[in-house]
Amino acid sequence: MPAVETPTGLVRRARKIDRTLAETYPEAGCELDFDDAFQLLVVTVLSAQTTDRRVNAVRPTLFAAYPDARAMAAADRAALEGIVGPLGFFRAKTESLLTLSAALVEDHGGEVPGRLDDLVKLPGVGRKTANVVLGNAFDVPGITVDTHFGRLARRLGWTSETDPVKVEHAIGALFPKRDWTMLSHRLIWHGRRCCHAKKPACGACPVARWCPAFGEGPTDPEAARALLKTQGPA
Repeated sequence: MPAVETPTGLVRRARKIDRTLAETYPEAGCELDFDDAFQLLVVTVLSAQTTDRRVNAVRPTLFAAYPDARAMAAADRAALEGIVGPLGFFRAKTESLLTLSAALVEDHGGEVPGRLDDLVKLPGVGRKTANVVLGNAFDVPGITVDTHFGRLARRLGWTSETDPVKVEHAIGALFPKRDWTMLSHRLIWHGRRCCHAKKPACGACPVARWCPAFGEGPTDPEAARALLKTQGPA
């Protein structure tokens, strides 16, 4: 990689990395379980400050009791708190689900809107959550800038931005819009399984040859392989 990378060179390198990650993680996708847009919106909101596994564990009970926005908006607060309790911050999360469901009923007839502008107006829904829902429930391309995505985008030298919205726009300029949703999945999977925050598995990384941060973690292949995870921590 040249010392001074041209904009064209950055695009080429970024797309090589994405193609390699696509080969490495052919099963990459949303790690939250859902059956429809409402479920995906709810579980994404619940996933804040907890793991996807924990959210997936409470999901069957949650939606058996409250299968749609109207049912959840009318939920007994204590009963809802009992279901989401294992996720932590259960009072705040219960309040979020009640207000979100009420807004869906009042403003959208109980349906989840399929437009970014409408989604981000819902209580507790930011661009990250909106893009998760758009990309995975509506097939509308979107970039999901979570902590993993932002960390890897900077580590790979794709952007120096730290603000999630600026990261989203910077990375969006490097890739065709049709690739945005899967790019998000691949980068997040790689961040959870290999390119860890504190000790990335550099010596076992499939995109190490294109990474300006190579060496932040162990470069010895055997030591690096010991850090790999077959499933993401979230």
